[in-house]
Parts: sequence; structure tokens; C-alpha cells
Amino acid sequence: MEGFVYALFIVVLVVNALMGIYGIVFRRSLVKKLISLTILSDTVFVAIILVGFVFKHPVVPPVYSGVEGEEKFLLEHASDPLPQALVLTGIVIGLAVNALIAFGIIQIYRLTGTTDAKKAIRVLVEEVMEE
Repeated sequence: MEGFVYALFIVVLVVNALMGIYGIVFRRSLVKKLISLTILSDTVFVAIILVGFVFKHPVVPPVYSGVEGEEKFLLEHASDPLPQALVLTGIVIGLAVNALIAFGIIQIYRLTGTTDAKKAIRVLVEEVMEE
């Protein structure tokens, strides 16, 4: 049963990642591209956490208390804290990048009056050609 749930979780992650990539590549609206980028990055974060997760009951926090023989128990039942730390760092960096991209989208909308990528490029090229 655990294998089925794990495989189903992987399939859902792959479908979610493909939806994010589809939105980034094929959608013309810059806002939809930003939303798709956020979906894709969150999917990657969940996949990284899944790498460090342990599927043995009971799951314990990775805290060593010095008791003899505890190392083997922790190796079998504790989640790896490194992927969790990497994901936490990635979330902070992703938030800053999303804020920067959102600011760029707002500026493009102010200059061109649209968030459609092709129309915005066309308007900006026409403005450059006029100068």
C-alpha cells in the first residue's frame, strides 16, 4: 500500500510540474507565466522534501540525545534535515525572485498597457523604432 501511495504522489508531482512548464512556455499573459513559475517551483520543493522523507513508522525528528544505540534508530526513522533546510532557503529566494518579476510585469503594464508578452514586445519595439 505504501508503494502505491508513493507512486501516486510521484505521478501527481510530475503532472503538476508538466502543468507549470506548459504554463510558462505556452501562455502569453505574463501574470499566468508568473503563476506557472510559482507552481513549478513549489512542485520542485515538494519533490526535494520527498527525497529526505522517511516512510518508516514511527517518524522521529533528527535530534541526537546521546543514548547508546540511538544512531541506528535515527538512521532508520529520522527524516533528513538537509533537504528541509535547502527548501527553506529556496522558498526565501523564490519569494524575492517572484517579487522582482511581479514588479517587472507591473512596469511592462504601465509602459505598454498590456500583460500579453507578444503585444508588449511589439509595443516596445515600435517605441524604440520611433526614437
